[in-house]
Amino acid sequence: MKRLHYALVGLMLLLLSGCGQTVIETLKVPQASGPYAAGQGRTIVILPFADYSNADSLAAAHRRDMAITESLTDRLVANGFNLPIQEDVFAYMVNQSIISLVPYEQNTSLSLNNELSGEWSEVMKDRLRGYIAEQQVQRSNQSLGSPGTHSLTPQTVAKIGRKFQADYIVRGRILEFKTRQEHTWEPWKRGILPFIFGTNDQLFLGFARTDQYDFWNDMRADGFLGLLDYSRDEQEYSSGQLDQAVVQIRIWVQEAATGNVIWTNRIDVKSSPKSMWADKQHDALFEQSIETGVTTLVDNFIYTGL
Repeated sequence: MKRLHYALVGLMLLLLSGCGQTVIETLKVPQASGPYAAGQGRTIVILPFADYSNADSLAAAHRRDMAITESLTDRLVANGFNLPIQEDVFAYMVNQSIISLVPYEQNTSLSLNNELSGEWSEVMKDRLRGYIAEQQVQRSNQSLGSPGTHSLTPQTVAKIGRKFQADYIVRGRILEFKTRQEHTWEPWKRGILPFIFGTNDQLFLGFARTDQYDFWNDMRADGFLGLLDYSRDEQEYSSGQLDQAVVQIRIWVQEAATGNVIWTNRIDVKSSPKSMWADKQHDALFEQSIETGVTTLVDNFIYTGL
């Protein structure tokens, strides 16, 4: 009875210890630049990146630009550069008509397109298509302004440089920002059973579409071969593929006084979970890809561009 009593008490204590909230706090502590940092005493301005990665919306493109700009800011500050506040740079470019803001009504067609995939009646969907067509006609002769997609003359670059007393101007473009499937056979990524049965499955069936797999599965006999169906429950494991975040960007650095390009380079980074226990959330994977790519590009600029 004493053992049962102790077990019940221990269980109650375990349940009580689980009350409350779990808080994860992440503070980005800047790396000290040191007195002999490469950018010491120099000011650099980051202009909005052009997004050519087929963003779902302008809001998504803006978030991608912000994520890259934030990481780029951290790396430049760590190397001793001075930077103006990004909102001040953006506001100045808008006020000088270097870039333009897109009015809210120009984004409504995207929302209407999203509504077409909803559970509306065909009559309502026809009405929505009519609204979209009207908006497209109204904007047929208008150009869509998007931060970062405009060319800049040397005079404009020099003007920005004088405004912020900058030595360099950073510009860039986002070429890829997407998820893809990583093909891997590593058991610590896929799991032991998916690795064993998935390998045999691939050996018998190779790679095929989902409907083709289903057709072949229906033709299988029961028994040992039926165990291979284990990996059919999760198609990402059956084909040896896992989520992977792909980020490809190019950066240019120009002299603020002349507009001359003194350095440029491009990087393509693919990040995926190290194991089945790692964080598989897309935001974590993209953050890792961005930080790795930006760090490599900035280091290359420091060593070869200055």
